[in-house]
Amino acid sequence: MPKRSNYISWDECFMRMAHVIAERSKDPSTQGGAVIVNLSKIIVGIGYNGFPRGLNDDEFPWERQGDFLDTKYAYVVHAEENAIYNANARTDDCIIYTTLFPCNECAKTLIQNGIKQVVYESDKYHDEDIWKASRRMLDAAGIAYRQYSSEWAKK
Repeated sequence: MPKRSNYISWDECFMRMAHVIAERSKDPSTQGGAVIVNLSKIIVGIGYNGFPRGLNDDEFPWERQGDFLDTKYAYVVHAEENAIYNANARTDDCIIYTTLFPCNECAKTLIQNGIKQVVYESDKYHDEDIWKASRRMLDAAGIAYRQYSSEWAKK
């Protein structure tokens, strides 16, 4: 009997996992997910966007607009950062799969932790300054990035 031929690619596998972990996010507007894998395709970290451990998310705002301290942006940890914080091994030379292109703050974290490639799905904020800064830093650091569109997420 021949082996099965319709198995999913590694990209599809890890991007699906990023989407699944994103479903843990309580954010009412954006659910981000990230999966970090080493060169042997072993998962070393996962994360989703949410408040730091130990904070009661009922005591902090989820708003997108208003004074900075009254919005989620002052408090939320992004999926990419949480994947680094939750890593169970070094992330040097690893690949991160993420549902959204990383912002400038996440790019700094990825650079500092040795990530060598970013595979992202959505780039909906491409033309905003934060994401322009991110691409500039990733380029300067020699970190490759490419877009991957999950077949599963299209359904």
